[in-house]
Amino acid sequence: MADRSLRGIRIGAQSLQSEEGVVFHERAQHTYTCTSCGRDTTLTFAADAEVPAGWECRTCGAEALRRIGDGETATVDHSEDKIPRTHWDMLLERRSLSELEELLEERLAYVRARRGAGDDVTKDSDRISA
Repeated sequence: MADRSLRGIRIGAQSLQSEEGVVFHERAQHTYTCTSCGRDTTLTFAADAEVPAGWECRTCGAEALRRIGDGETATVDHSEDKIPRTHWDMLLERRSLSELEELLEERLAYVRARRGAGDDVTKDSDRISA
C-alpha cells in the first residue's frame, strides 16, 4: 500500500498544490467611469500590459472611460471602428435595385401561380380550423 493515503479527501475540496516558489506578476489597478450611469469600475491589469482607454460598463453596457487623474478621463478614437453591414447593404453590393425589383416580380408571379393551382395556404388553414 502507498505511503500516503488520500482517504477522506473529497475530490475538488482542497488543492494539494502550494504557492511555495510562485512569483506573482506585478499588477496595476485602473479605474473606469461609465459615460452613461457614472458608475466607477476598478480593473486589475498586468503592470506591463497595454491598458485600453475604454471598457464596457458592467451594469448598463455603455462605454466606460479610463480615469487618468482627478476627474480627467481618457479619450477613445472611434475613427477606425468597423461599421457593421446589414443584409440589405450586402445585397445591394451584388445587385442593383432594378435587378432586385425584377427578381421580386418573378417570385411574386411564381407564388401567385402556385396559389392559383390550389396550393393556397389560407384555404388550407381555414379547412384545418373548421
